[in-house]
Amino acid sequence: MYYYCTSEEKTHFLCGNGSKNELREMLISVALGQVLSLLVCGIGLTSKYLAEDFHANTPVFQSFLNYILLFLVYTTTLAVRQGEENLLAILRRRWWKYMILGLIDLEANYLVVKAYQYTTLTSVQLLDCFVIPVVILLSWFFLLIRYKAVHFIGIVVCILGMGCMVGADVLVGRHQGAGENKLVGDLLVLGGATLYGISNVWEESIIRTLSRVEFLGMIGLFGAFFSGIQLAIMEHKELLKVPWDWQIGLLYVGFSACMFGLYSFMPVVIKKTSATSVNLSLLTADLYSLFCGLFLFHYKFSGLYILSFITMLIGLVLYSSTSTYIAQDPRVYKQFRNPSGPVSDLSSTAQVEPSVTYTSLGQETEEEPHVRVA
Repeated sequence: MYYYCTSEEKTHFLCGNGSKNELREMLISVALGQVLSLLVCGIGLTSKYLAEDFHANTPVFQSFLNYILLFLVYTTTLAVRQGEENLLAILRRRWWKYMILGLIDLEANYLVVKAYQYTTLTSVQLLDCFVIPVVILLSWFFLLIRYKAVHFIGIVVCILGMGCMVGADVLVGRHQGAGENKLVGDLLVLGGATLYGISNVWEESIIRTLSRVEFLGMIGLFGAFFSGIQLAIMEHKELLKVPWDWQIGLLYVGFSACMFGLYSFMPVVIKKTSATSVNLSLLTADLYSLFCGLFLFHYKFSGLYILSFITMLIGLVLYSSTSTYIAQDPRVYKQFRNPSGPVSDLSSTAQVEPSVTYTSLGQETEEEPHVRVA
């Protein structure tokens, strides 16, 4: 059941059918984000074992394995489809867009992993938060998403929780890395975070207007192509140095499984929530890795870690407690279909006043929204 405001208000609201449903949707959104965060934790742990215990520094090869899996599952699915959703039909219309997106996605992963060789763990953790303002700005200008005060409060609380975790790392003397060329490493992190933000917002746009399978299939196609070239040029010597055995093979399988799960599941969560909400959720991945490290790597414990985790969850709950809304020019309303009647057309001579459309990004409905234009 939806409530329609009067024409004098110049807006319409899509409201939930009760506080219980809203609470359930909010908790589901937070829980889905934490599933993604756990997958990122698995990616980090397997990468740490490969790099530190087996001296396998192969970030491009690891990305290549993930893109090959995406290609085998999703690109082949597009290839056997008929009509406008067929792989060749998509390539004819949008090949250059997906080529750029595939390159952005690959280099975002590469830059952040590479940064660990130059700067400290603390710098990577702090500067990686730069992805959040990037996603907010891009969502504001390109997706026309508008935020309320509670969203900004939730974002600030999440970042405070992240700062608390970094402070705990410093106090307990957690290993920070070499940091031999800190400026280069910091710039790599900022570049990677910016590319992540672009990739995530572009992904949200595609899955809302096209489809999840199309996005993953084209990312698999162009990601495999570009990562294969980069692997052959930059990393083939490192790959030959890897001391292959069953343990290393198992770590590569674990990494690929977590990465494939992250890529496959993230569009589902983004469509239900938003790119901003997903990136806030991923802030807790470092804490999950740290909690695992208490047992696996004998990290020192600090009560600030618990405080940091609780603070981040509070921020996520605050952010998810209310819906964002989308600002739209009323002239685009005629593009919507009205199931119960004809669509109101706007006279070319009529004066058009600015308006906003409030839509929930946290709840999917089977019925398309009715649109009323003043």
